Amino acid sequence: MYDIIIVGAGPAGLTAAIYARRAGKSVLVLEKDTFGGQVTFSPKLENYPGFQEISGNELAQRMLEQVLELGAEIDMDTVINVLDGETKTVIGESRSYEARSVIIAAGAKHRRLNLPNEEALIGNGISFCAVCDGAFYQGQHVAVIGGGNTALQEIALLSEVCKRVTVVQNLAFLTGEDRMVRVLEAKDNIDYIFNTVVTGYEGEDHLTAVRLHNTETNEASRFAVDGIFLAIGTAPENDAFASVTDLNEWGYIQADESGLTKTAGIFVAGDCRTKAYRQVATAISDGAAAALNACRYLDQ
Repeated sequence: MYDIIIVGAGPAGLTAAIYARRAGKSVLVLEKDTFGGQVTFSPKLENYPGFQEISGNELAQRMLEQVLELGAEIDMDTVINVLDGETKTVIGESRSYEARSVIIAAGAKHRRLNLPNEEALIGNGISFCAVCDGAFYQGQHVAVIGGGNTALQEIALLSEVCKRVTVVQNLAFLTGEDRMVRVLEAKDNIDYIFNTVVTGYEGEDHLTAVRLHNTETNEASRFAVDGIFLAIGTAPENDAFASVTDLNEWGYIQADESGLTKTAGIFVAGDCRTKAYRQVATAISDGAAAALNACRYLDQ
């Protein structure tokens, strides 16, 4: 029996573990994939306070070491359900766990194209976040894959630092808000390739070009570029928590900065909840708030 079980070992989950252990609570962190979450795919962070520059992997490792030093337990398991009751039951693929409270910090994954060599090129020419990585392409030519609101925000940020931004959209038009579309159309360093999908990547150690296919003309082409930003949205994996939380139409857990869900004793933190910005700094803020509220719940 634990005081708090934390589902997910990204920045939000690890921060929650730090706060909970410092409050004297027994803590188990369950992670199904990678300790550190999506931040481990960032080769360089320059917007995290206290570090002019640090890799996402190193930052995650430091957080993990701090959590272990404070005495939290960590285990690898995939959570498939959470049950409410006098105590909470967290059901994993390998076994079940009991706790007095639960913090869900399962994160959200950037949608990918799932093309060959994609994994190897992430961080080496393939990026997901203009705020995080845009400055690395200052004065260069990048492509943004996507045309929805997420893509439009990335395009706007990149257009301020990059020499040229090419938008590759699988439809004949952009699907984001009209106001934002008009803002981008007024810029002279943005061009568009419509009715086109990416079919492959070129480059071994670093992306050098993408292969394209026009869905109207059936024409195949090669497009040289310094880097690409995949902006086709994020996907939370919250089905396991649907019985104890409310999910919005995109599958994110509905909660504000307090981390409170509809079920007493179950809290949420990080990218898996409804929020405007998904950054390392906001995930850490969420983790602290969720842990403090969980401790308050336990001490009542």
